Parts: sequence; structure tokens; C-alpha cells
Amino acid sequence: MHYISTRGQSRPCTFSEAVEAGLAPDGGLFLPDSWPDISGKVVAWEKLSYAELAAEFLQLFAPEISPDEWHALTCKAYAKFDAPEIAPLLKLTERTYMLELFHGPTLAFKDFALQLLGLLYERQAKRSGKHLAVLGATSGDTGSAAIHGCLGQDGIKIFILYPEGRVAPLQERQMACTAAENVFAIPVPGTFDDAQHMVKEIFGDAEFAAKYNLSAVNSINIARVLAQCVYYIWAWLRLPAAARENVEFVVPTGNFGNVLAGWLTQRMGLPVGSFRVATNKNDILHRFFTSGEYQTANVLPSHAPSMDIQAASNFERFLYFLLDQDAARVREVMAKMKAGLPVTLPKPQTSLRATRMEDGQIERVIAQMWQDWRYVIDPHTACAFTDMAQDRVSVVLATAHPAKFPDVVKMATGNEPTHPTLEALKDKPLRTHPLPASTDAVKAFITANV
Repeated sequence: MHYISTRGQSRPCTFSEAVEAGLAPDGGLFLPDSWPDISGKVVAWEKLSYAELAAEFLQLFAPEISPDEWHALTCKAYAKFDAPEIAPLLKLTERTYMLELFHGPTLAFKDFALQLLGLLYERQAKRSGKHLAVLGATSGDTGSAAIHGCLGQDGIKIFILYPEGRVAPLQERQMACTAAENVFAIPVPGTFDDAQHMVKEIFGDAEFAAKYNLSAVNSINIARVLAQCVYYIWAWLRLPAAARENVEFVVPTGNFGNVLAGWLTQRMGLPVGSFRVATNKNDILHRFFTSGEYQTANVLPSHAPSMDIQAASNFERFLYFLLDQDAARVREVMAKMKAGLPVTLPKPQTSLRATRMEDGQIERVIAQMWQDWRYVIDPHTACAFTDMAQDRVSVVLATAHPAKFPDVVKMATGNEPTHPTLEALKDKPLRTHPLPASTDAVKAFITANV
């Protein structure tokens, strides 16, 4: 198996090369050149632990890493989760299940991929003898999970850009209170999309990226998407047999990587009914799946800040399939998107649909969940609870621990959620490295600190 770019102008490469680069040299995103059929394998995976399932699945995509090494990597990646099941599936009602994805070190679903990606980086640095400079942008959870995946690792320095004043205070503390010498938390003016644009511009300078061995940690990294596929299979295997083939996974979505991972498992043969993209008021994906038009708008601060995104970077992978894997058409559409032009595409005839939620409704949903079930959810997960399917079982992905967003949850329930990991951060000093919203300034900072 090799990895090719969605834009078709980069040479095929191995899994390890794709992971190390993150972004393809032509600016596209890596995808496998062929996809395994897992339909005949899934039932045999039913009794595996989460780490074992991850190893069995991921070895299908990286033949250069032995099965034994995959098992060692996944066992270590999920050792720090605080639930024995790693991703518990909780039955809320006869038709509603919660897949809790917040039991990792930073209490968000991003830990599932980034604990593993940090180990893959460490493996690559040891094998190549090169020091890696890991670069990413975050709207909140990616940054902290990436930092904690790379914390203190020899041969790796990590630089995370985030929009100043637009991430939750505890999310910022998770990035900026580690005291690790290889971690650089960088607030910049503007929005997440502005920070992400700078990251892509820096990777677009091939000479600079090669000189400092840059690697992309955002969900543009194919390892992140593949690692996230695993919890869909895990949840599916834990549903009653009668619910499996018509189940709808409901996925709070900002950058599109999380729901894309589920959709890809369906393409590989997991018999799933449908997926619902749950957005907040920054609803570009809802507008696209409703009308077929992809048009950016101003990013509005919201109760669900990790979803305050208008340029969903993983959308390019979905676009590649939507355009029948025609790389030239992908390049044309992405150029229009980069220019801020509206793009009208064929309305997707897929198993994906979308919904949106305003801040006031988020508060009401959190309050109702607490009142009815004594179950506390975070504002991103709350976006899932609208237009619930009436003819099938829904599995809602609970993407973050509510204690990461105490102000909104307290406003809705009257109680402030806490977690020992987060409480310990409140007295620690912040160490940040503010920079102007300038690609040159970020490049200079990387140069000075690598």
C-alpha cells in the first residue's frame, strides 16, 4: 500500500513517510491508494481489547510496521486512559447511546489519535536520527492532545498555534502549563482558520519544511484519521446485533476529520446506516450538506469553541471522493476555496446528513440532559441532540469532558463540573509565546527554537 495526494502531484510514499510529512508536498492530503475490505474481519475482532483492535486495524495500512510493533505501540498509546474500556459505550435510552471519548490524558477525543501519533513520531525520530519539528494549529482540543502526545520526547519539538482569546481557558492551560522544554504554545491574533492558514503556508514552503523536518499534527495527518476509525468499529461491535446495520453515528464536527473517519469505515465495509454532522452556529458543513454550496463566512465565537471553524481542512479528503478521485478537479475546487469564492458541488448522495445548533439551544440541551438523565455533557456534544433519528438507534460521540467548559455547563445546570486533572492546572503558571499573525514571524520563531 502506498499513499497518494488528493491533488495528484506528489510521488506515492509509505505510511511512515506520509505520517512524518503530514501534508503532501503539493499541498494536498495523503490517502491510501487502495482500501482494505474489513467486512469479513469485523466479527472476528469482537472479543479484542481496544488496543488489540487498533493494532489489528492499523496494520492493514502500514505493512512496513510489524504486527508485533503495532501491538506494542497501541498498548502504550492507550495505557493512560482512565476507563478500562478506553471508549465506553453507555446506553442512555432504548434508541440513544453515548460513546464516551473523553477518558484520555487531555479529556477529549483527540487523545485517541494523538497519543498514538506522538509514539509514531518518536519511532520515526529514533529510526532516522533526525529531530522533528511538529507544527499544528488548534481551536482547542487538538493542541493540548498533540502536546501531551509529544511531551518530553527526545528529538521532537512541538509548536502549536491557537487563536488568542478564542479557546476555553482550561484548554489553554492544558497547552501552556506543561513546563516541558520541547513545547511551544503560541497564541496569535485572529481565528482558528487564520492560524491554520499560516500552518499550511509554512508547509507550502518545501525548502523550509525539509530544512527543519516539519511534521503536521493537525487532522490533515492521515495517521489521525485512521486511528479515529477504530472507535467506530469498537462501538459498532458493542451494539445489540439488531441495531448495528441501521445505526446512525452523530458526530459533533468542526474540522471534518472525526466524521470522515467514520464514513471511511463504512466505505471499507462496516455495515453502518448513516452519519450526522452536528455543527454549531458556524455551520458551513451544515450548509454544504443541505444545499451543496461551500461558502465561507465570518467565524463567530460560540459556546462550542472547538467547532468555530469555516475552513474544514479534512473536507478535501471527502471532496476527493465526491469528485470521483479526480485530482485535477480537486485542485481547481481547492483554489476557489482558498480565494474565498463560493463553490457549488453535486449535493452529496451519501449516508451523511447535517444539523446545526445556536448557543441558546446548546444551553437548553445541557440543562435537559441533566434534568432528565443526571448526565452532564459538554457544549460540543450538546450540538448532537437535535433532529434525532426516530427509526434507528443513534450513537452520539461525546467528544470532550464537560469540565473543560465549566462556565457554559454551570450556566445550564447550576453546577460547575470539575476534574482532578484540570483542577491541578489552575495554580500553574502559563508559559506562552505570543506572535503576530504572520507566517514569517512563525517561521523565524521555529528557526530560533529548533
